[in-house]
Amino acid sequence: MNRFTRLLAGLLLCLTPAFAQDAEGCKDHPFLNRMPGFYIVRCTNQDFGSHGFIAGKGKEVTVEGRYTELVYGIQEGAQQPSRLQIQRNFENAIMQIGGTVVGRDDDGGVYLKVLKDGKESWIHVNAYITSQYFLYIVEKTAMSQDIVANAAAMGESIKAEGKIAVYGITFDTGKAELKPESRPTLLEIAKMLKAQPNLKLHVVGHTDNVAGLDLNLKLSQARAEAVVQALVTQHGIAATRLKGHGVGPLSPVAANDTEAGRAKNRRVELVNQ
Repeated sequence: MNRFTRLLAGLLLCLTPAFAQDAEGCKDHPFLNRMPGFYIVRCTNQDFGSHGFIAGKGKEVTVEGRYTELVYGIQEGAQQPSRLQIQRNFENAIMQIGGTVVGRDDDGGVYLKVLKDGKESWIHVNAYITSQYFLYIVEKTAMSQDIVANAAAMGESIKAEGKIAVYGITFDTGKAELKPESRPTLLEIAKMLKAQPNLKLHVVGHTDNVAGLDLNLKLSQARAEAVVQALVTQHGIAATRLKGHGVGPLSPVAANDTEAGRAKNRRVELVNQ
């Protein structure tokens, strides 16, 4: 290569747009690739997380499970797609594997749901800015409850403060049937009651403010009664020692405008009678 050729090659290299690489440790989701000409700016992967999804007109649901967030940016010089083009690509891809469109928003967002390999997955595509689109995916699963308040700690809290908030008792969204992972917490409550035979409790159900007040009041009452019934029928606690109550969203411990706040408000409290 002569001097002129080397200079020309160097000039062309300078004029060629740099090809941006995916952020370290990031890759496409297993069943959704990317739009042509895009790279991954950043990603978040969690074994257990949550995201809000629109699931019909005026209806929003929070889905929990394996959480993936991917932010895609357009490569320099690549042709920028339209918002509709991004939306339709993802809609068609999900429908081809048996999924459905469950909602849309005013910010270029489309919400999708699909059952694949026996798992329910929810997808939110936000294409408000077409040079950078966001992809949120939650593969719905129940969290593994690793920490359970023990009987002694619950008893001390009730003795000192007259109540304790319990978060290890869980239900599916909008339902009052106890999930299997609630059992360790119920067992500790039963141990506490057996260790203190004179203790009587109000079992109080609390919800966040998603859905209407009347619905949440009924739901929280049904959940409190489900806890009472489980303690009585499965753990041998006398029914006269327990009373179930539901107050819905009327006694929050955090603001309901974030998922973290709503999660704190969804609880069962044990209150000394």
